[in-house]
Amino acid sequence: MSAALQQFKETPTGQRWTQQNKKLVRVDLGIGGQPVLARQGSMVLYQGKVDFSYKGAGFSGRIVGNATGQEMQLMRCTGQGQVFLAENSTMLHPLELQGDAVCVSAENVLAFDESLTYEVRRIEGHGIPGGALFTMQFQGTGTIVVKTHGTPVVLPVTPTTFADCNAVVAWSAAAQVVVSSQVRMRRNAYPGDTGESVNLQFRGAPGNFIVVQPYEV
Repeated sequence: MSAALQQFKETPTGQRWTQQNKKLVRVDLGIGGQPVLARQGSMVLYQGKVDFSYKGAGFSGRIVGNATGQEMQLMRCTGQGQVFLAENSTMLHPLELQGDAVCVSAENVLAFDESLTYEVRRIEGHGIPGGALFTMQFQGTGTIVVKTHGTPVVLPVTPTTFADCNAVVAWSAAAQVVVSSQVRMRRNAYPGDTGESVNLQFRGAPGNFIVVQPYEV
């Protein structure tokens, strides 16, 4: 292998989840023995004996940012081997839960351990694209791979914390989310867009957080 390619070699760590670089993760199904659920089409390479089956995530309507109106399609990865996951060169962030709970915008979920329990939630409000923001609340012990456009920022929840619904990625499940009546006008709206952007207000005790990306879906 040439010296130029040497820097891009696979990075084995002996861990179940390994971040190969900022935009590619590897899961070793042989460690832990639990299947993984990943967004359909996110597998870019696999090694070993891996089986893939398909299922829906239980959405009854649109995913925010996705105008197809179809439910989120997941693939179930089982077997003994390594699966490499990526999507459209977005940045990937493995988030490990240890019995706690977190909400993630459905548009930002790439993959997660099947050992985690999850439920689909809707945040409805006037001005939200598609009429609702679909989120997935995860709880238990395991890893979620969150994808973002650009480097996100993590902020504590305060009494005056507001986030653009098109930019918010995740937040503490214990935080209360309220659709704000404050609506701002966006410049350079695309054809068919109203130019409006709805803010979400987050409330909660100290220790709660939100994650926002520098990109509006």
